[in-house]
Amino acid sequence: MIIGIDGNEANIERRVGVNKYAFEVLRNLAKLQGEWSSKHHLIVYLKDKPLPDMPKETQNFKYKIIPGGGMWVLTRLMPDLFFGKPKPDVFFSPSHYIPPFAPMPRVFSIMDLGYLESSGQFTKMVFWQLKWWSAISIIVSKRIIAISNATKEDIVRHYPSAKGKTYVTTLGYDKEIFNTSISDEDVRRIKKRHSIVTDYILFVGTLKPSKNIEGLIDAFSKVAPDFPNIKLVIAGKKGWLYDTIFKKVENMGLKDKIVFTDFLPDEDKPALIKGAKVFLLPSFWEGFGLDILSAMACGVPVVASNVGSLPEVMGDAGIAVDPKDTKAMASAIKEVLSADKSKYNSLVAKGLKQVSKFSWEETARETLKVITNS
Repeated sequence: MIIGIDGNEANIERRVGVNKYAFEVLRNLAKLQGEWSSKHHLIVYLKDKPLPDMPKETQNFKYKIIPGGGMWVLTRLMPDLFFGKPKPDVFFSPSHYIPPFAPMPRVFSIMDLGYLESSGQFTKMVFWQLKWWSAISIIVSKRIIAISNATKEDIVRHYPSAKGKTYVTTLGYDKEIFNTSISDEDVRRIKKRHSIVTDYILFVGTLKPSKNIEGLIDAFSKVAPDFPNIKLVIAGKKGWLYDTIFKKVENMGLKDKIVFTDFLPDEDKPALIKGAKVFLLPSFWEGFGLDILSAMACGVPVVASNVGSLPEVMGDAGIAVDPKDTKAMASAIKEVLSADKSKYNSLVAKGLKQVSKFSWEETARETLKVITNS
């Protein structure tokens, strides 16, 4: 079987969210070629040449570069699927955006449908693109991959006709990168790079409304008086509608207590997570919450929202809170920071047990299974 894959989400330098997912699926499909190369041939479609860290070409894993700019899926990819050679037997997109017309079955992945619940947290252009293109993709696809049970339930609730063609493939983490063996020297180096001279609690994610960073800042303002030597580190690139975050920090007089790192390179993330006392993910919605796995794998207790996919990813290993209740969030943070060694280690142990259930290799295997059964 010839499998076509849109690789553009993976082929960018600063990967977050869906970019990381797309990259890891491709990387692990390439790594597992011994399991499928006798039956399948993969063609990864790109609009630019592959970055150096993308999987290398082999006899059964090839790139097809089709140069182009805006609306590339419609103006460049879609015509090639009709008239190009060789023609895939099935086409997979690891994002919401599949070609609306194609001569072969299509499979695509959905991270979450949070935009339908909170349209005000997106710019108008992003919202309408997500809403309409996702709806079209759901209608025309042969199969749909949801990255969590919560996302699958949302898809079926909003689009009942998708019930029989939606499958869950949970995500993973790289145990070679995120683990408890990260050295204290690496932690000190990262702290120095970002001018962090005290203990800290950590949020990692794009600065945008759905991440509830303003709510986190409110909660931290309630924690700070009791823990004067703790800082809040907010690590992530600017997304959209983020100006109010910085205004809030200034208005609350917390500039000296909060560190913004901007985009966090992959090579810095393990040590920054490992050095944190608590990892925080207070989002209003998450399709999965990848960095919860990273934190638990590094032995860092997690406080996260009790909505969306986060409870199923975290299990009973972390503390779940209502993202709209900043008092509860503050109380959970204080609970971890004030925990004695026995209780703290118990949270760490639960996290390590929970994270052992996830791997990118299994994500790739399950994804290939859904694609090839389409």
